[in-house]
Amino acid sequence: MIFSFSATRDFDFLTQFARHIQMPIDNNLMMMPETLGEGYIRRLLFGPDFKITLHRYKLKEDLIIKRNSFEGGNDLLTIFFYNNEQSLEIDFNDKPRVMFSQRDDSAIQVTSNDLSSTIRFPAHHQIHYAVIGVMVPRLKELLALHQPNSILETITTSGNSFLFFESMTAETKLLLKNIATVNMADGLSHFYMQIKVQELLYLLFHKLSSRESATHQSINSADAERLLYIRNEIVSDLSVPPVLPELARIAAMSETKLKQLFKQTFGNTIYNYYQQARMDEAAFLLKQGTHSVAEVGYELGFTNLSHFSRLFEKYYGLSPKRFSYSS
Repeated sequence: MIFSFSATRDFDFLTQFARHIQMPIDNNLMMMPETLGEGYIRRLLFGPDFKITLHRYKLKEDLIIKRNSFEGGNDLLTIFFYNNEQSLEIDFNDKPRVMFSQRDDSAIQVTSNDLSSTIRFPAHHQIHYAVIGVMVPRLKELLALHQPNSILETITTSGNSFLFFESMTAETKLLLKNIATVNMADGLSHFYMQIKVQELLYLLFHKLSSRESATHQSINSADAERLLYIRNEIVSDLSVPPVLPELARIAAMSETKLKQLFKQTFGNTIYNYYQQARMDEAAFLLKQGTHSVAEVGYELGFTNLSHFSRLFEKYYGLSPKRFSYSS
């Protein structure tokens, strides 16, 4: 199933999707019909300029959501929280191919509404994600920042084109799960949910505010597509370090532009992003208990196991051997 829309100021996902599949909405809740699968989409409004849409369902066919760019210059900010309990394909053209799996950490996407994107949620998988829509003036009021860093300044200034990915911490994942299980029949549930959604925003913007300030480079859908492709190239074989000139050639960008846009979007340099992914993969393999420390090190391209152990301890605070015992 394909659902396509433009992110205009007045667009409401629940209303349009319910119309698309010809299902009623009852008290801001739409249940999935049995012919499509099971689950629901719920909308919570905190005013005309602030809302969250919760998606929790399992479908019998792939769901492809195409978000078309809107060039009208409105100041709507969209924030996607993907919980990574299922594989996810996302791209900024019509052929989603970049996958964020449960091993990956980059699960929060902050984007201006002038970028197109295509997301494919696979059939027969639990889909759990949330989307916050907030107008820039309301966000500025909530954040009440006096001296925002360059990233928050970019996000809270109307008319900018941007894309940021941020990691989803265990605290954020737990908060999302708690939000999804709130009893909405409780008279104070709406009040509680507004507090928790603001807490989600706090956790996200606290991390973004800690990023290094730098002059913002404007981004378009083609740039975004290439960056996600480069990210996929980096993590596809973690035993091989990234080669900047080769990645720049693939991205059809100068090395300078690629370095700037990659760090701006993902919050880290290309090599540091690779090392973080490498250590995250090492931690994942060690937790399985089916690989020795040496096997994990060699699989990730380390010929010197002492170097592997030192680097792993730098990231996780424990040696690989102690980490495997504690998992």
